[in-house]
Amino acid sequence: MKTQIKSISAESLAEAKEIIDNGGVVAIPTETVYGLGGNAFDDEAVQKIFQVKGRPNDNPLIAHVHEGYDLSKIIDYDPPYAKKLREAFLPGPLTLVYPSTGKVSPYVSCGLNTLAVRIPSHEGAQAFLREVDIPIVAPSANLSKHVSPTSAQHVKEDFDGKIPLILDGGMCEGGIESTVCDVTGEIPVILRPGLITREMIADMVGACGEYTPDFQAKEKVKSPGVLYKHYSPRCQTALYTVAQIEWAQRACAHSIADGKRVAVLAENDMLPYFKGENITLLNLGKTEREMASNLYELLREAEKVADVLIAIEPTKQEGVMVGVLNRLRKACLSVDIAH
Repeated sequence: MKTQIKSISAESLAEAKEIIDNGGVVAIPTETVYGLGGNAFDDEAVQKIFQVKGRPNDNPLIAHVHEGYDLSKIIDYDPPYAKKLREAFLPGPLTLVYPSTGKVSPYVSCGLNTLAVRIPSHEGAQAFLREVDIPIVAPSANLSKHVSPTSAQHVKEDFDGKIPLILDGGMCEGGIESTVCDVTGEIPVILRPGLITREMIADMVGACGEYTPDFQAKEKVKSPGVLYKHYSPRCQTALYTVAQIEWAQRACAHSIADGKRVAVLAENDMLPYFKGENITLLNLGKTEREMASNLYELLREAEKVADVLIAIEPTKQEGVMVGVLNRLRKACLSVDIAH
């Protein structure tokens, strides 16, 4: 199979629709990351996504719809506060988990009676979703546990020869996956943090909880990105806090002495702590939005230029940075200095 990258046009959208109608999968851009899209009503198409990605079959998918889609076709109950959240934040990087009508494939939610739904704001994604006019499940278009893709080229690096078409919508501005919020209870509950923060949601509807997974309970989760190691570059990693900066400096020196290529990933103000000709400095940025936008691009860069990635947690750890830290901590091995 030849994988083609095509800019979004009437011709490429028609081709994408034909692939979807025939049970295939297409990579599509969103404002967060690129997604691997398939027909949410088609069991075989949904299973194909799990197979192509190497994704565990207990990790739910998100259904993407265009702004004008009738949600009553796929969700069983729409609480008033969910409507407020849609009005405030959608289209945008927020996924809401509703009770499901059971109309989509049972493989989408891994047998649960809930359905995660998102309305992306990316113009190319909206054009594609209007073209197909059905819910499209679209997990991040990367091999399972690898770094999520923020460009069409990233997608091709993971799936060249495995999928027929990548719709090129440019670089993703958001950079990390959508916030996932459970709206099946009395108040919304954050399942996966992202660019829409818990504080933003609480300000809009009065309250917002936060889910803490129980890794011992072997529970079924309603959202992707909760229980597994994710977003990992193909190199050795070590994640340090700012308080552990001296340990990070020693780790750099030891790795270089061992003849290894070293990259340091940190926010702008932390990079001066690391100097040397044999170190590649990866500047995460200065602002919250820059750090979210740059994270996956730099993790993919790290695996190309380094044998060892030394990452430093950003100093700010609230708001949008909760989502950035969530991804960074799943991508890199945290260092326990006490041991």
